[in-house]
Amino acid sequence: MSAATGRDRGDGAQAGCIQEPACQHGELRRRDTPSGSLDRHQGKPIVQRVWRVARVGDTGVLVVLADVMSEHVLAQVLALDAALRRAPPVGLQSTVPAYASLLCLFDPATTDIDAITIRVRELEGEPAVSLPQGQHHEVPVRYDGPDLDRVARHAHLSTSEVVALHASLDYLVLCIGFAPGFSYCGELPAALETPRLPSPRARVPAGSVGVAGRQTGIYAVESPGGWNLLGRTDRILFDPGRERPCALAAGDRVRFTPVA
Repeated sequence: MSAATGRDRGDGAQAGCIQEPACQHGELRRRDTPSGSLDRHQGKPIVQRVWRVARVGDTGVLVVLADVMSEHVLAQVLALDAALRRAPPVGLQSTVPAYASLLCLFDPATTDIDAITIRVRELEGEPAVSLPQGQHHEVPVRYDGPDLDRVARHAHLSTSEVVALHASLDYLVLCIGFAPGFSYCGELPAALETPRLPSPRARVPAGSVGVAGRQTGIYAVESPGGWNLLGRTDRILFDPGRERPCALAAGDRVRFTPVA
């Protein structure tokens, strides 16, 4: 498991989401969210009435709230995360929010899965909430990436139109994971929906901004990756020496700004 970003409980332990491109502890069902698009809720009760709770190794509990991506579901995940941080059960060390789940890491010397599950069940079924007001980030991007032409051809647009469209709106940070600080953001304009590369690159430079399906994201550190690279930012998005290593967090908003 990648050491991406956890919410520390005092010992600095961190954990991350599991794999690219779906920043999710387990597999999201795509029936209602083709190509990774967000389910707009439309009044449907997409948060499960009974959350699924499962053991993850000897020190983790995975709480799955739903099987689809949605702002409503993410709001519920973040509300659960906030409630556990306000009144953490004994032994809870860190939490890692994803699209529709929350990973809870605990100290087995002081607690166990049953105690963590009891606390989670106490919070189950609380009323729906609005997405909390996260931070807003302006991210300057040089749109000179190696896959800009590929995305433009797929979208039947010029490269300048791709840039303008990609930089035309604020994106919700859905999850941090896969590699330290990697931000999964959505929802990408439908015209820019592009499949991942047939073969991933062994090396993607830190700061690269890419798209895959209906999501866009930023590689905060150098890593392998299969997303279409539109450009690159000089902003440092992951620094293990900072109190908050990841500059972005789930629930934040990101706006890309083209620069020369």
